[in-house]
Amino acid sequence: MKEKLRQLLVRRQKRHMTDPSRVPSAVLVPVYREKEQYHILFIKRTEKVNVHRGQISFPGGTREERDSTLLDTALRECEEETGLHARDVDILGELDDEVTTTSNYIVTPFVALIPWPYQFKPSPEEVQEIIGIPIPELLEKKCLHHNTEILNGKEISSYAYHCQGNVIWGATARILKKFLDIYIQASDS
Repeated sequence: MKEKLRQLLVRRQKRHMTDPSRVPSAVLVPVYREKEQYHILFIKRTEKVNVHRGQISFPGGTREERDSTLLDTALRECEEETGLHARDVDILGELDDEVTTTSNYIVTPFVALIPWPYQFKPSPEEVQEIIGIPIPELLEKKCLHHNTEILNGKEISSYAYHCQGNVIWGATARILKKFLDIYIQASDS
């Protein structure tokens, strides 16, 4: 599965977005294997953070001057938020850039395989909880809800995932949907 995902991610044409009015940021889409199933790791943000309070998201954040690349941003932010060291991450590829509708970010997502189990050290300021959800649960029809959001005054297709008492929505859900579509392709091939 790992190599199939890597090949699909490398072969696809990634959609890059540029908009100088938006803040560049990056997230890690951490995938791990537990009990013969692949899972995706999410974080629930605390109420202390400046934006996206209490939301379920991928670990990540805003690019800083010290980050040479957006991958550096994703790895640094993931380590700051969860304690997952960059040396323990196997980057499989990139997904399309996505924009947030409730804040002003362009998000570049990187898919990564991470070790499991892992001794996470969540940042008490930023992370209320680390959540792992099995991919088969996310693929259940009852989990996915089609939605719309407003972006730059236009209605866009969006999604919400209702799973394990959590709601994953917004840019995180759109990124998740793109990843799951690629995951299904990798499973079928």
